[in-house]
Formats: sequence, C-alpha cells, structure tokens
Amino acid sequence: MRPSQILRAGGGEKKPGQYMGPWGAFGSLPQKGIVTYGLAQNRQNPLAGTFNAAVFNTFRRTRHQILYWGLPLLIAYETMQWAIER
Repeated sequence: MRPSQILRAGGGEKKPGQYMGPWGAFGSLPQKGIVTYGLAQNRQNPLAGTFNAAVFNTFRRTRHQILYWGLPLLIAYETMQWAIER
C-alpha cells in the first residue's frame, strides 16, 4: 500500500505567512554528506598565472580571428595604395 502525499511530504503544503525558520533554514531537513572547503585569506593567490594565461589566451584568440579582420585590413590597405598611385 502506497502512503499518501501528505505522509510522504512531511507536513503538507506550506501556507503564506507560515514561519519557515531562521534565515537560511527553509523548513527542510538538514543536508547530510555535503563537504565544504575553505581557504584562508593569506593563502589565496587570485592572480596566479594571470600574466602567462593572458599572453597565450591573446595569441590563441588572435589566431582564430585573424581572417575576420586581417583580410579586410589588407584589402583596404591595397585599395588606398591603388588610390594614392592613381
């Protein structure tokens, strides 16, 4: 025999204005098996590898976009040179 929805839900439906507990406790059972890690402020290094990553990321992005801006730039330069000579 299957238990009813009220028995499975643990208390039925919440009504507007019903107290749900202190800040952060939304009336549910406490979670188990959740692991959190922390790092002391004096051990953090938020800019680790920034310069190295910036150089290689810029090179990679430029390499992938070179045909989108390089070809029109070359065509415009050649057109200007042709117009100056004429």
